[in-house]
Amino acid sequence: MADKRFGFLGAGRMATALAQGLATAGLTSPSSLIASDPLPAAREAFASTTGGGACETNAEVVSKSDVVVLAVKPQHMTQALADVRDAITDRHLVISIAAGIKLATIAAGLPRGRLVRVMPNTPCLVGQGASAYCLGRSATAEDGALVERLLSAVGKCVPVDEKLLDAVTGLSGSGPAYAFVMIEALSDGGVRMGLPRNVATLLAAQTLRGAAEMLITSGEHPGVLKDQVASPGGTTIAGLQALETGGIRAALMAAVEAATLRSAELGGG
Repeated sequence: MADKRFGFLGAGRMATALAQGLATAGLTSPSSLIASDPLPAAREAFASTTGGGACETNAEVVSKSDVVVLAVKPQHMTQALADVRDAITDRHLVISIAAGIKLATIAAGLPRGRLVRVMPNTPCLVGQGASAYCLGRSATAEDGALVERLLSAVGKCVPVDEKLLDAVTGLSGSGPAYAFVMIEALSDGGVRMGLPRNVATLLAAQTLRGAAEMLITSGEHPGVLKDQVASPGGTTIAGLQALETGGIRAALMAAVEAATLRSAELGGG
């Protein structure tokens, strides 16, 4: 991978995070990174953060890259594909991180190139992403391994069938927002019980962070870990009863369902 050049169409925060992850993990050098973006500030931020290059045109990025990452917003994808349609060749691996845009749509816009679709999430920005990917037209097992190394540099990733990527969007793609709401609500509860806001927010955030790490490290079912905290007749079981009365499980399940259906709708599915 170290000899491959990576180009990003779009120099936003996610593109910058992925590029920085590649360089930090030693998977490529900053000199092998380049991005395009219509906004000068975005180009400058990408170059400053990653040590890579930046330019105005998408076609120039493609000409200087082996791997092209489609990091534009979904509503700008049609134009981006038109910009590079004639520049993409069979040697290019094209990775889309645009939510809701199906491989068939990308294939229709790009007659050549090996395709992979990825659904990352914003914690990639801090190296704690949760991503899923699927291989598309002409993509090889080697391409899949490269994508897995790329995503593993900024968190954890899993391969899935494309039909499941809308569900991935509804769960991990939108999930950070659900977690922020939970942190904010827990912090509100702490403030209501007398804790200073900064203390309550720190404790709430670290509690979710620690619980997630325990789950991943132990491999235990979340119900098992929950029961280990809940002593008979104790404080935790009283709190859990309050959560169940408030319908927390149903609300979170409904959130994933609603976001999944919206993702399918945006993708025309």
